[in-house]
Amino acid sequence: MTNLNNEPRKRFLALDTSTAVLGVAVTGNGELLHEINASGERNHSVHLLPIIEQALQASATAADMIGGIAVGVGPGSYTGTRIAVTAAKTLAWAWNVPVTGVSSLHALAWGGYHAAALQQESGQADVTSANGTTGPDWIIPLIDARRGQAYTALFAADGDNPPQRLAPDAIRLMADWVRELGERLKDAAAEGMMPGTLWFTGDTALHGSAESLAPLAGILGSVQALPYELEGRWTGFLAEAGIYEECADIHVLIPNYTQLTEAEANLRRSSEGSLNQG
Repeated sequence: MTNLNNEPRKRFLALDTSTAVLGVAVTGNGELLHEINASGERNHSVHLLPIIEQALQASATAADMIGGIAVGVGPGSYTGTRIAVTAAKTLAWAWNVPVTGVSSLHALAWGGYHAAALQQESGQADVTSANGTTGPDWIIPLIDARRGQAYTALFAADGDNPPQRLAPDAIRLMADWVRELGERLKDAAAEGMMPGTLWFTGDTALHGSAESLAPLAGILGSVQALPYELEGRWTGFLAEAGIYEECADIHVLIPNYTQLTEAEANLRRSSEGSLNQG
């Protein structure tokens, strides 16, 4: 058991509100000290600060024990992502600590893959690969973006270490994304590095049906969809791993929206229309 009073210790306060889950965690030295994940409510602005206070109290963490703040910068809900980023910047300024912006999709991928590994260990998931592969599993995180689209990326499993990025965060039409992944699989086969399993994780109820992923199953044979809700700890672990740079200047940190909001898109179309008429 971790000795919460064994100081000095550099701890991270991790926040993510880019999805329906409000995730807050306190991590230190690669260990989870406390975590609160409140799902099912979108009113993150009301609940975030009280939950942060609960997590700090439960982990016996005073403000002067925080060495940095990790925050999920999206992509995901526009309003939700702004809430965590604003809170992180405010606390970083108040406590005079750096803030680290972390990809919410990267955290989703790591957490989802960890959940998949636990299911396999417990026998709840029976995954066998019959393709003679030598490469690592691939992890595809999914956050619904409506209209047949998902915020998604591609990562390769790396044991207990953070997954390695293979494709950038972006908003993609799922039909196009499945075709692109199919081409990537064919290229991997030509190089003798086919992944053992493709793990789709996150909003799989909307974007991970057997029918939509059938083209990939025809290539690889081991394609799994695992529903998973983001947990705050993975944002903290990614920050601790040093994959993302700290922002000493909090004003540099902005959410990763990946596309214009609907209001911004409408405004741009209106402006372009006015220019064309002129």
